[in-house]
Amino acid sequence: MIRPTEAGEPRLAFPTRPLKVGRRTVEEYIIPDEKKQAVLAELYPFEPVPALDEQMFDLHEGKLFTVRDFRVTREDDHNYLVSPYYPASGGSVIDWMPPEAAEEE
Repeated sequence: MIRPTEAGEPRLAFPTRPLKVGRRTVEEYIIPDEKKQAVLAELYPFEPVPALDEQMFDLHEGKLFTVRDFRVTREDDHNYLVSPYYPASGGSVIDWMPPEAAEEE
């Protein structure tokens, strides 16, 4: 996973729960549906920001997902935007591809 260069970043204003990822446990933010678009806009590093109802392809998992199903984890004093399949295959936002990529696999 890519690590931001700054020493840390502020926590998001949401509660968290433990999320098992491989052999380690990280924190996963519990984000209400009505806040998901704002969180996505804040954390998505590319332009344009996808709509919540768009489909994306998780390169690591090899599966499509609906953007609204994203997860946000708190690890090493940073917030990470990750795929819904993150616990199984570790795909972060940089591994999200357009749905056409699924046809190429």
